Amino acid sequence: MTEYTSDEMMSVAAARALGDGMSCFVGIGLPSTAANLARRGHAPNLTLIYESGCLGAKPTRLPLSIGDGELADTADAVVSVPEVFNYWLQPGRIDVGFLGAAQLDKFGNINTTVIGPDYANPKVRLPGAGGAPEIAASCREVFVVLRQSTRTFVEKVDFVTSFGHGTGKGDRERLGLPGAGPTLVVTDLGLMRPDPGTAELTLTELHPGIDVDQVVEATGWKLKVAGDLGTTPEPTEAELRILRDLKRASA
Repeated sequence: MTEYTSDEMMSVAAARALGDGMSCFVGIGLPSTAANLARRGHAPNLTLIYESGCLGAKPTRLPLSIGDGELADTADAVVSVPEVFNYWLQPGRIDVGFLGAAQLDKFGNINTTVIGPDYANPKVRLPGAGGAPEIAASCREVFVVLRQSTRTFVEKVDFVTSFGHGTGKGDRERLGLPGAGPTLVVTDLGLMRPDPGTAELTLTELHPGIDVDQVVEATGWKLKVAGDLGTTPEPTEAELRILRDLKRASA
């Protein structure tokens, strides 16, 4: 059996969630790693869209930012930022929005703005929203990928940058948000999905070698666990080879 890291397991699990032929609005960082892994592997017809206006980007390495020239050089088309949002994103033409987070709460709300209760004088000021609030609102569904700890998985985010399920099921509909919101959260420990009745994130799969107690201890709320809890299949040698080649090309 090929050895792998927890980050590699997370990237592979996130990539598997993307189907061939889908369109994906990609965030930089872990989401971009997973999306590019999927496109190089099981989903060669996955269309990657970056908010800088690059449609159908096929980068040969992981982009450093949404403004990386590699995205424009390899894209099927480069359009204006207003067109990306007004024509492609807001009308619901994009299947999946793939986002990261600094904080995530039990209803899938995302914070990338400030850490601490005082917006004017926060403990940490983060990069901010970018296009994430529109992605979270309008993509048909949203996947979130981030490493899990009580610092990142909190009962209630300090600031709602990107709306998930608010305070529970029905909040998105009351606000008129067209997308389904977060339907999958991928971490280095397992997978979470919203409960159909409450929209509260529930542990549905454990990565190999991880037990429930580890996930519970790394979560800042009383985590619910699915009765039919599954185990994520281990990365294949082919998946790890593609991922490691991508990382080497980006070094």
